[in-house]
Amino acid sequence: MNGFRTTMLLAAMTALFMALGFTIGGTGGAMVALLVAAGMNLFTFWNADRIVLSMHGAREVDASQCPEFVGLVAGLARRAKLPMPRVYVIDSPHPNAFATGRDPAHAAVAATTGLLGLLDRDEIEGVMAHELGHIRNRDTLIMTMTATIAGAISMLANFGLFFGQDRDRGGGMIATILAVVVAPFAAMIVQMALSRHREYGADRAGAEISGKPHALASALAKLAQGASMVPNPVTERNPAAAALYIVPGMGGSRDSLFSTHPDTNNRIALLQEMAQELGLRIARPPAGASPSVPTTRRRPSALNPTGRRH
Repeated sequence: MNGFRTTMLLAAMTALFMALGFTIGGTGGAMVALLVAAGMNLFTFWNADRIVLSMHGAREVDASQCPEFVGLVAGLARRAKLPMPRVYVIDSPHPNAFATGRDPAHAAVAATTGLLGLLDRDEIEGVMAHELGHIRNRDTLIMTMTATIAGAISMLANFGLFFGQDRDRGGGMIATILAVVVAPFAAMIVQMALSRHREYGADRAGAEISGKPHALASALAKLAQGASMVPNPVTERNPAAAALYIVPGMGGSRDSLFSTHPDTNNRIALLQEMAQELGLRIARPPAGASPSVPTTRRRPSALNPTGRRH
């Protein structure tokens, strides 16, 4: 069912791309758009991990450089029955993490030094289990591909707004203007709906892999506040990248058509239910209270004692 939904969403975005091409350039424009979409999908399929990791300036680490962090990921991968992914660290105070790669055999996980300095070991384990959940659910490729197509639709729409012409009838220009407004909006809705659905699935998978839904819930609370207070230069340059992270950046999220992630409180509530099912206990903060999250000074962590390069 998950594969069918993925196929339908990709087909819908490709159809939007073709429809916009048709509106701007007729049948020829639609064919060019189809070829471009196919080329982008093929390129992204083989290079998704390189694109995302290069965008973030991530550096690969091994057991000799980050023994505890790499060992933690290795243990989780064994538990999830997944191949060992490549492990990356991003030198950034913005606390976040993501997974990428075209399939489990070519996957990578990355965390920022801000995240490693902010969370304790159990919380980091919960976060990385969440990212392995994305890998196990085969979300990583589709998330990158939808972000790529959504960005291409927006670029084509801008092109059409400036260069679209009335092909045969007086309504052609109106149709072009309508298309360049509606198509990017529709692509954004599809991309965001896809991202929200998969975050819930990865939360559940991560809790199952780590066996610590309470730790993942605690990590989400800290990361949501920390990420909302510390700028992320990557998403400032490329907003579509926000859908890749475990939590949104500045501005937060709510369960709406315009959010890239589910509401964090709803995610925590579901993890609390999982913990109760497993006979675990999560300490619930008083109503209206927020976790204390250091954002400018990171506290020591066993996995990243200084927040500097290992």
